[in-house]
Amino acid sequence: MLDFRSDTVTTPTTAMREAMANAPVGDDVYGDDPTVNELEAWTAKRHGFEAALFTSSGTQANLLALMSHCQRGDEYLCGQLAHNYKYEAGGAAVLGSIQPQPIENEADGSLSFEKLAAAVKPDDFHFARTRLLSLENTIGGKVLTLEYMQQAREFCDEQGLALHLDGARIYNAAVALGVDVAEVARPFDSITICLSKGLCAPVGSLLLGTHELIASARRIRKMLGGGMRQVGILAAAGKLAMTEQVARLADDHANAIYLGEQLDQLPGITVKPEWVNTNILYADLEAGIEIEPLRQHLKEAGFLVSLEQRTRFVTHKDIDRAGIERMIQNLRDYLASR
Repeated sequence: MLDFRSDTVTTPTTAMREAMANAPVGDDVYGDDPTVNELEAWTAKRHGFEAALFTSSGTQANLLALMSHCQRGDEYLCGQLAHNYKYEAGGAAVLGSIQPQPIENEADGSLSFEKLAAAVKPDDFHFARTRLLSLENTIGGKVLTLEYMQQAREFCDEQGLALHLDGARIYNAAVALGVDVAEVARPFDSITICLSKGLCAPVGSLLLGTHELIASARRIRKMLGGGMRQVGILAAAGKLAMTEQVARLADDHANAIYLGEQLDQLPGITVKPEWVNTNILYADLEAGIEIEPLRQHLKEAGFLVSLEQRTRFVTHKDIDRAGIERMIQNLRDYLASR
């Protein structure tokens, strides 16, 4: 079964499984897990931050960042397509009493600084206090440029805001930009990194920031039930994710480009080249293609796809070029038989 739904479905490598089986562990709530401690220290230094915190998920890491930057009644700016606004169950509002102020994403995934400036609230007790701008890179598979992120830094400095990056796929962004990941992270006060997407670790994300921010996040993590015990068994895969799995992300990007080119040649399917920046692509299906029968056909043929009129396909370690070609041929035969 080839799964094109997301890169969250990746399975850990043999090296990761061996590292997990042999990881030295301790009680992380006491700060005694050597594998977690080493991962947090290495990750902070590698990306240019003072400290890091291992968390169970990207959703938790983002929530900890928002709740550490903002107090009850504060507000953060983000894109309407941002995961920490749209896809993370409203955690900032529900658990942090933090008001999101979403801004329409531009076609390239960025946010207009003019629109952002207009959304910053005056210093007036009628309004929530605007404290933070949260960006996402990649966003829907699109890559924000180094220039844009530096402009975001300057905007936040002018407005007196902190700047956070949801970097769930920050390594995909770095590979696509052809720069070291620390260059992508440099403008931000905090970032998150997801280990369990294209980097193939089974579980975990990291939040990076100042010592003060991470201390606050560690307290909130405990409050939210995120304190874990012998979690070095999971953290052991994290360093391998960020050292052994980064270079091969370029293969995922190349496979996504190839998949997009092949899909675009099929009748009733359109993929625009500008829609494919990294390992995520979107294909538009014409109205005449019935979604549910095609979804079931693909599943029976061994392909999992989250089919909609605009369908997202995601490439990753467990999908190779030969698998893509098999799915394309299957789709071609199905569409020709309608």
